[in-house]
Amino acid sequence: MNGAPYISVIGAGRASDDEVTAAEEIGRRLAEAGAVLVCGGLGGVMDGAARGCEEAGGISVGVLPGDDRTPGSPHLTVRIATGLGEARNAIVARAADAVIAVGGEFGTLSEIAFALKMGKPVVGLGTWSLDLEGLPGDPLQRASDPADAVAKAMEAAERLAGSTW
Repeated sequence: MNGAPYISVIGAGRASDDEVTAAEEIGRRLAEAGAVLVCGGLGGVMDGAARGCEEAGGISVGVLPGDDRTPGSPHLTVRIATGLGEARNAIVARAADAVIAVGGEFGTLSEIAFALKMGKPVVGLGTWSLDLEGLPGDPLQRASDPADAVAKAMEAAERLAGSTW
C-alpha cells in the first residue's frame, strides 16, 4: 500500500440527495489528492464517497458491520467484514489520519466522538455541533463545501503526520 493519507468519510446510510452529492464530490477530490478513502462501506454518504473515489480512480476501503462482504457498496475497492456491528465505528475512526463528517445520525456522532477521543482532526460539513459546557467551543473544523472539506482534512492529516507518509 502506498504512503498516502487515509481520510475517513462518515455520514448517514440514509442521507439526503444533497449529502450524497457532497460525499461523491469529496470522494472524487480525495482520490485526486492521492488519499485513501475509508468509510463504513454501506449506503448513503458512504456509497456516494466510494462512488466518487472510484470514478476518479482512487482507493476506497469499506469497514462493514456484518460478517459478509456482499452488502458493501459496489464502488469500494476493498471490503472488510468485521462482524462488529456499530462497534466498527471505532475502526473507521482509528484508521483515519483525518475525518470528514457529512450530515449524519447517531452513528456518525459516535464516529466523531471516537475520532476526537483518539486525537484525530474532524472536519464537518453540515454535521453535528458539539458545543458542550466546559469545552472551549466546537472541536470540529467547519467546511463551507466539499472542496473546503477535502482541503482542510488533507491539511490536518499532513500536519498530524508531519508529512511522513
